[in-house]
Amino acid sequence: MLDWNDLRYVLAVARGRGLAGAAETLAVDPSTVFRRLNAVEARLGARLFERTGAGYQPTAAGARMVAAAERMEREAIEVDRDLTGRDTRLEGRLRVTSSETLAYRVLTRHLAEFRARHPGISLELIVDNRLLSLSRREADVALRPTRPDQDDLFGRKLADIAWTVYGARSYFAEHGRPRNPAALAGHALVGWDETARTRAADWLAEAAADAVVYRSSSLINQLIAVKAGMGLAVLPCYLGDPEPDLERAFAPVADLALELWIVTHGDLRNTARVRAFLEIVGDGVMREKPLLEGRARFLHSSLSRLTRGSPSDESRRKRRSG
Repeated sequence: MLDWNDLRYVLAVARGRGLAGAAETLAVDPSTVFRRLNAVEARLGARLFERTGAGYQPTAAGARMVAAAERMEREAIEVDRDLTGRDTRLEGRLRVTSSETLAYRVLTRHLAEFRARHPGISLELIVDNRLLSLSRREADVALRPTRPDQDDLFGRKLADIAWTVYGARSYFAEHGRPRNPAALAGHALVGWDETARTRAADWLAEAAADAVVYRSSSLINQLIAVKAGMGLAVLPCYLGDPEPDLERAFAPVADLALELWIVTHGDLRNTARVRAFLEIVGDGVMREKPLLEGRARFLHSSLSRLTRGSPSDESRRKRRSG
């Protein structure tokens, strides 16, 4: 007889296409996965995977086990979601996922507020630019730059996200400033690795792929490279605008605009800790709309002018005091 743990290991090998991927998913060593898989195959007297150059490929017997494991996993997750959805306690663990840049610039201060108001809830933040599965409980709540398109998900739009091209002041002083995207080809650019498939990466590749002199899969690293004067990069305004030594090359690019959503599974939306998170963190991030939508720098400069007063106001004050 096979138990669920046997099926779980087989499923992890199939999804990870090998021992290393399965080990990462299961949080064990690859040698442990190897031993467990060999033990299952020996017990069944059947080979479950073919070891190929492209990874571990399920045999007919393996495919049958994977299908059974997926059915069992769905049933277990549905029961778990149903029971969790009835939980009225403001305690327990809450798994949240967001992108690297959002966690760095915006999200963490709102997580701190949430923890201060609900100390009985333990937060786990999974920083991952991939869209983790909320249906499989890879996370309970996600902040993601895309509208949910699955019927079983519940989401709320928080803001639009503006993007444009940034450079260091020192770079612009030495090399000039491109006035529009068509002029980017004449500048050194910082971009993504060539396997990246994001709207910004595709836009930059189309605008001036041959001008990229430095590549990184991390937007935070791209930001640091721009600050070091290596070139210009496409960044979200909430990442670039707060940097005092960076400037925009031109206004936000309409083709790069995204939407920021806070999303959970429909079965979990009424769980007490999820509902509290959607309210506190969701409302907190919504207050960041000027930053996310690329209006914070303009609003700050306008407020500064109003606070200082215009030259004519100042001269009138001096005349009155004189």
